[in-house]
Amino acid sequence: MATGFLALLDDIAGLAKVAAASLDDAAGQAARAGSKAVGVVIDDTAVTPRYVTGFSPARELPIVWKIALGSLRNKLLFLLPGALFLSLFAPWAITPLLMLGGAYLCFEGAEKVAEAIRPHRAEAQESASHQSANQGSAKPGSTQPAGDPKALEDRKVRSAIQTDFILSAEIMALTLASVAQASFLTQVIVLAVVGTGITLFVYGIVALIVKADDVGVALAREPRPTSTLLGLRAPPPGPPTDGDRRLAPVTQGHGRVLVRGMPVLLRGLAVVGTAAMIWVGGGIVVHGLESYGLAGLGHAIAHAADAAGERLPVFAGAVSWIVTAALSGVLGLLLGAALIPLAQYVVTPALRSLKA
Repeated sequence: MATGFLALLDDIAGLAKVAAASLDDAAGQAARAGSKAVGVVIDDTAVTPRYVTGFSPARELPIVWKIALGSLRNKLLFLLPGALFLSLFAPWAITPLLMLGGAYLCFEGAEKVAEAIRPHRAEAQESASHQSANQGSAKPGSTQPAGDPKALEDRKVRSAIQTDFILSAEIMALTLASVAQASFLTQVIVLAVVGTGITLFVYGIVALIVKADDVGVALAREPRPTSTLLGLRAPPPGPPTDGDRRLAPVTQGHGRVLVRGMPVLLRGLAVVGTAAMIWVGGGIVVHGLESYGLAGLGHAIAHAADAAGERLPVFAGAVSWIVTAALSGVLGLLLGAALIPLAQYVVTPALRSLKA
């Protein structure tokens, strides 16, 4: 009896080791898969803060929270089951769908480059599209004013969640491609961990960004940082203390830096996010072509990256990565530029006719 009990304990210990190894493997694969989605993550972080502009500071965090919940719903309720369905019943569809998503990333990135080069035309097109969307979404007989803050907030949140769905689909597709050969349970764990982790990371950063200027203003206006614990409590009666007088120039300077620096940070994030979308999208398309036997572009990029790395052997890894990303970005930009007229003159009119 004791021998059987010890054997049972030994079996349980063995199962626990296997489970722990499986979880450890899933965690490692989740980290690797999440790193491949860096371009989409940066772009998501750069894009989202614009959805809270124009609202009172009291509504900024609630709006970010609503968008974050919508993003989680996109990933866990819609995209995760869809990705698992493809993995089980149509694995052949993963590569073409991934290439289609990569082409869309190239298109989005190239469109942003075009907007930066010709901003006035981009603003006119965006204004026309917004007017068309508002006219299409207006309900007959609706008495709700166009400037109603609640209606405006709902529209902004809905638009952000729709944009997030596309970016989330890219994240989940990249993640699934990274664990395509793993077990079904590992795929479930990795997709759930990456989807949840990236959402918390992105919208946590977004919350910090949208409130950073408010924090900066509060610090810049606070003359008694020591007595008020940086504005967290009401100032006690009496004149400022020596600590207040010594610390105030430092905290007020930091506050001014935050206020002036956040627009620069957002512009920098937008640039990095656009570049990342283009090089990630180009890389996805190149790898997809390789899987179909069209390896010429991939081999040329790899050869150029290896040659550049050999010229600087001390930094060979970094140089090879930079060259690979740059060449993938050039191809992605060319592909995206070619897709812009296709989307403008074929896809968009077709969608409008379907809606009509």
